[in-house]
Amino acid sequence: MSGANHLAVLTERWFTDRLMRHRGVSSNTIASYRDTFRLLFAFAQTRLGKFPSQLTLRDFDAPFIGAFLEDLETSRSASVRTRNLRLTAVRSFFRYASFEEPAYSAHIQRVLAIPSKRCDKWQLQFLTRPEIEAILAYPDRSSWLGRRDHTLLLLAVQTGLRVSEIVDLDRDSVMLGRGAHVRCIGKGRKERSTPLTKVAQQALQCWLKEPRKRGATALFPNVHGGKLSSDGVQALLNKYVAKAREHCVTLRSKRVSPHVLRHSAAMELLQAGVDCSVIALWLGHETMETTLTYLHAHLELKESALAKLKPYERRRAERFRPNDRLLEFLNAL
Repeated sequence: MSGANHLAVLTERWFTDRLMRHRGVSSNTIASYRDTFRLLFAFAQTRLGKFPSQLTLRDFDAPFIGAFLEDLETSRSASVRTRNLRLTAVRSFFRYASFEEPAYSAHIQRVLAIPSKRCDKWQLQFLTRPEIEAILAYPDRSSWLGRRDHTLLLLAVQTGLRVSEIVDLDRDSVMLGRGAHVRCIGKGRKERSTPLTKVAQQALQCWLKEPRKRGATALFPNVHGGKLSSDGVQALLNKYVAKAREHCVTLRSKRVSPHVLRHSAAMELLQAGVDCSVIALWLGHETMETTLTYLHAHLELKESALAKLKPYERRRAERFRPNDRLLEFLNAL
């Protein structure tokens, strides 16, 4: 196969062989990369007048990829983070192409050399304990939906699971009793276990006794017995946050998402004195650099560190008094 003439075949093999079969990447990564190449092919059809099946590897040169990234920001109003995410997908494809089509190495290296854009790093959002309690107080636990939502939100804010990990949990993922924990498959298909507090154990124990909706195996099913979607979790969270804002004033200035609950779990651990390496394992972070962002956001930790510093002593400045020998030297000049 000539990569210069069969880009479509190369793309299909990248998805099926490289990403799915050999690397076993998550469905979320596949969806993200798929969307990137849909946009890229649509841009190529507009810019080059070619259908995806007619494109060649040579069509995707560095200036063309640069124009595509620029178009994302200008025409589609994509953020810098989104632009960099699309570039990550393109780089992954071209790294694969470098092994499959070594004859186009120079062409490929120029694309791989396209840099990511620097962007402002905003301080991450998290909720305080009173804000968390205000949200958890609003699900109506006299109804099935309310009990489901309360248990889901409690689990999310205690374990720090990603929303994708929560919706993928099934009933067998929960281990109660001694060493109670919840087991999930995280990023990179890495399995990890997260311990449960007594409050979370009790809530899950009661929830698991609930009658199943149409024999559902998902831990938190929808009313039809299927898995909740990530958008569904965001919608139910929005509903309770809107109610909690009526009485919790500090919530009014915060945009609360399932990922903010994850940040909140990390900050609770940090405030309890848990080491960052343990928090990294708890949250399933691949690098400690990700976990260290919580240290930057922890203002109280910085203030307590400042309080431990010994203040500088204010000493009265003394006037310089040269000795006689120096005066003699100066007078002799």
